[in-house]
Amino acid sequence: MTAPSSTEPPQPPQPARPPKPAAAAVPAPRRPGFGLAAATALVMGNIIGGGIFALPAAVAPYGTVSLLAFAVLSVAAVLLAVLFGQLARRSPVTGGLYVYPRDAFGPFAGFLSAWSYWTMCWVSIAALAVAVVGYADVLVPLHGNRLLEGLAALLALWLPAAANFAGTRVVGVVQIVSTVLKFVPLLLIATVGLFFVRADNFGPFNATGDGVPGAVAASAALLLYSFLGVESAAVSAGEVADPERTVGRASVLGTLGSALVYLLGTVAVFGLVPHDRLAGSGAPFADAVDAITGGHRGGTVIALVAVVSVTGCLNGWILMAAQTSYAVARDGLFPAPFAKKGRGGVPGFGVWACAVLGTVLIALNYTAGPDATFRVLVLITTFTGCVPYLLSAAAQLYWLARGSRARVRPAGLARDLTVAALSFAFSFWLIAGAGYAAVYQGVLFLFAGIPVYVWLRGRQEPAGTAG
Repeated sequence: MTAPSSTEPPQPPQPARPPKPAAAAVPAPRRPGFGLAAATALVMGNIIGGGIFALPAAVAPYGTVSLLAFAVLSVAAVLLAVLFGQLARRSPVTGGLYVYPRDAFGPFAGFLSAWSYWTMCWVSIAALAVAVVGYADVLVPLHGNRLLEGLAALLALWLPAAANFAGTRVVGVVQIVSTVLKFVPLLLIATVGLFFVRADNFGPFNATGDGVPGAVAASAALLLYSFLGVESAAVSAGEVADPERTVGRASVLGTLGSALVYLLGTVAVFGLVPHDRLAGSGAPFADAVDAITGGHRGGTVIALVAVVSVTGCLNGWILMAAQTSYAVARDGLFPAPFAKKGRGGVPGFGVWACAVLGTVLIALNYTAGPDATFRVLVLITTFTGCVPYLLSAAAQLYWLARGSRARVRPAGLARDLTVAALSFAFSFWLIAGAGYAAVYQGVLFLFAGIPVYVWLRGRQEPAGTAG
């Protein structure tokens, strides 16, 4: 506002008015972004990735109790979707799982959340590359050769990495094609497959010999991998039109749609492939189609579709990992090379880092074979994925505990508190269900980031402030 000139005649005194709070300022106009349909598709596209093609075989050793775990996990995923919608109303900006802990607890909490999420991304990339091997074996028999299986996994990792180096336009084309293809086997099994289900194929309810609660927790820790991506709309809130409303609705709708496809597809696979065969299968969806068609041609086609689909999913996760590290690096909490973009608009150093780290992780774990390696990597992603979920739920509980009128709506206090508390409890339960080995490795990955934070923050502090 311009100050009045000294030559103007004096004005009569006006009644004093209380100053408007800063929050009443007119917000800057937002450019159009994702609508509800596009944001819902984003959530579903990221949730329904490539891991589902291997998970029915991974959880088969637990028995059909894993279907109960799927139902429980679906409820947990919907609660997380509601939580992220509530947090997006408070902080409708891009960053999501990095922004919420940072705003509540400071930059160190934000860094830990971002570091854990970034770790989850590149460990997930390694797990997806391993998941390709079982279906590649259907197309080109590898005869259990560990070296050939490892090379197949590395090829599946580096091909989409090369696509990322080509630029965002190539990434987009690959993503569209693979997204369309990955729905083919899932919808086929989830609909047509149900008519061919045989009850005697399901096997025992609890094949672990332990209690049902422990079996549910252990299988849910594996199955969480299939729901990673529920946070997609919240992470991209800055690009969503009317994020205060759209993020929550898109997150819930996308999660419910994905859960329905997953549950029907997994039930069908369990009922189409005998339990003892499913537990050792490297390509459960291909085996399920073979059971429907009575031959091997259908399974071969599904295997080809699955390879293309998982490779496309790798393409998207590599970009997400690179973009996550890019966003945090711009805040000075990741090394500077991560903040640089190449000619194609992709953070090239982030792509290189994910591909190299994924390669090392595959090499270190692959002596156990693809099935065991996939299980280990998936459980590590459960831990590293749940840490940001846990911190986000804690951030919501923090704001609710503060009781600030600007941040908490009294009418919805009980509901918001219930959602945040249950989301925190579910995340904690899933971390516990991952097992000692996964938590041990996950903690090592998490703590490895602390020296990075110390170094970068130390360089940001003005000289002479220490001591």
